[in-house]
Amino acid sequence: MESKIEILSTVTVNHSDDLYKIVDQLNRTLKRENLMFGLALEQEDKNKCVFTIYRT
Repeated sequence: MESKIEILSTVTVNHSDDLYKIVDQLNRTLKRENLMFGLALEQEDKNKCVFTIYRT
């Protein structure tokens, strides 16, 4: 069985030390809804993060 991950939305936001807490809580709360959330530092500007919502 193949697992397909679909990107639903991506947004760039200012970096904050607590952003990972929000992403963690969203992942814990909404995994039963087949949603997954990601957070990564932007390559060009380390003061920005890329927040992505996926459907699994």
